[in-house]
Amino acid sequence: MSNLGFRIVMNIERPPRELLEKFKDYPTPDIADCMNRFFCVTSEIKMINETSRLRMAGSALTVKTRPIDNLMVHKALDMAKPGDVIVVDASGDMNSAILGEIMVTMAMKKNLAGYLIDGCIRDSGAIKKMDFPVFARGISPKGPYKDGPGEVNLPVSCGGIIIKPGDIIVGDEDGVVVIPPDQAEYILEKTKEKAEKGKKILEKVKKGIPRDRSWIDKTLTEKGCEIINNLPG
Repeated sequence: MSNLGFRIVMNIERPPRELLEKFKDYPTPDIADCMNRFFCVTSEIKMINETSRLRMAGSALTVKTRPIDNLMVHKALDMAKPGDVIVVDASGDMNSAILGEIMVTMAMKKNLAGYLIDGCIRDSGAIKKMDFPVFARGISPKGPYKDGPGEVNLPVSCGGIIIKPGDIIVGDEDGVVVIPPDQAEYILEKTKEKAEKGKKILEKVKKGIPRDRSWIDKTLTEKGCEIINNLPG
């Protein structure tokens, strides 16, 4: 009989590491635009690290834990493989930290790709300076217990997005996006095209080359906007 709420799935399918690494070349806004501006983790979850050059791209190893407890996060850390992002659904709890400097250091030594936590971390002063991406909803000095229950490698809700084991997680200073593995090659190609187009537009803007802005008034007209030259009286 399945023990709902206290289960661990040991083996999951992960995307190729080469594919994950390619997403590091592109900012999350471009990726999000190529998914119709969906699949973005709430902006309340932010990168803890001070450096903006950090990019996170990895395969989701999911954890669901009750607030104030990290037993299953420890189990996930032992299970994790290089390139994994440990995604923790702690129900957005803002009172207690799920992990701190030690668990981040352990993840870094195992060559994981990062942490994404819908909850809090602590030891923020040290973590901010670490060369390892950590995204969390907040910071709290209050530590966790280690009692369970929880689940590992089953679907979770993190920052308003359903994340499944093996989903591709990409994060930078703008936030985090989640990419379904079966759409990854297509999204990567579309993102590449968008990035190249954006680069060309920016170069023209910097050079002062005029751009066609007629689309603005055209859109306003199509949407029925009333344009008034002067207000009466």
